[in-house]
Amino acid sequence: MGPLEDKVVAITGASSGIGAATARRLADAGAAVVLGARRTDHLESLATQIRDAGGRATAVTVDVTRAEDLQLLTETAVSTYGRLDVLVSSAGIGPISPMTARRRADWNAMIDVNLRGVLNGVDAALPIFEQQGRGHFVTIVSTAGLKIVPTMAVYAATKNAVRTMLEGLRQESTDGTLKTTAISPGMTRTEFADTITDPAIRAEIGRGMAEFALDPDAVARAVQFVVDQPWEVEIGELSIRPTRQG
Repeated sequence: MGPLEDKVVAITGASSGIGAATARRLADAGAAVVLGARRTDHLESLATQIRDAGGRATAVTVDVTRAEDLQLLTETAVSTYGRLDVLVSSAGIGPISPMTARRRADWNAMIDVNLRGVLNGVDAALPIFEQQGRGHFVTIVSTAGLKIVPTMAVYAATKNAVRTMLEGLRQESTDGTLKTTAISPGMTRTEFADTITDPAIRAEIGRGMAEFALDPDAVARAVQFVVDQPWEVEIGELSIRPTRQG
C-alpha cells in the first residue's frame, strides 16, 4: 500500500482528463477512489484498470447538475469504504465564445456544471465531513480566472465564483473540521476543446493543446500533493501551468 492508503476519495469528472489521471495517481498511492461521471462505460473501464493493478475503485454514474447524483456518489463512498476523506470536484465544461455572440444556453450550461455542480458536491459531502469531524474539498478551478482573456468571460466567472465560495467556506470552518483547496491548472491536454462551440476558438485552443499543454497527470500530482499534507496543513490555492503559457 502507498502513502494514501488511509484515504477515501470521491472524484467527479473521473471519466477522462484531469479526473481520470487523478483517480489513477491516487489509487496508485493507496487511496480508495469512488469515480463519478456521466459516461458509465469510461468509468467502468477505468475502475477495472485500477482494480487489475491492485487498487480499490468503485464507479458511480454522476451528472453533477443533479444533486441526487452527488448524494449517491458520497453515500457510495461511505457505504463501500466506511468514510469519505476528500471530494475532488473535477467536472467542468468550457463552451467559450465572445459575449457578443450571446450564447445564453452555453452560459447557463457553464453555470450549471462549473458552479452548481461544485455546490451540489459541497452540499452532499458536508454532512459526512461534519459527522466524521474532518474532510477536504479539492476543486479544479482554472488559471482562466487569474488572467482574464477574451472569449472566456463567463467561463472565468464560473471558476472565480467557485474560488470565492471555497474561501468563504474556509473562513467558516476554522474549527479544524474542513480544508478547502482550489487548484488552478493552465492549458492541459483534456477534452476541453471538444466543448467549445466557436470553430475558430476551438481550433486556436486545439493548437495550444498540441504545442505546449500539460499532461493531465501533472495536475494529478498537484492533487496528490495537497491531499498528502498533514491535517494541520491547508493549501488553499495552487496554480500549475505550462512553462510556455503566457
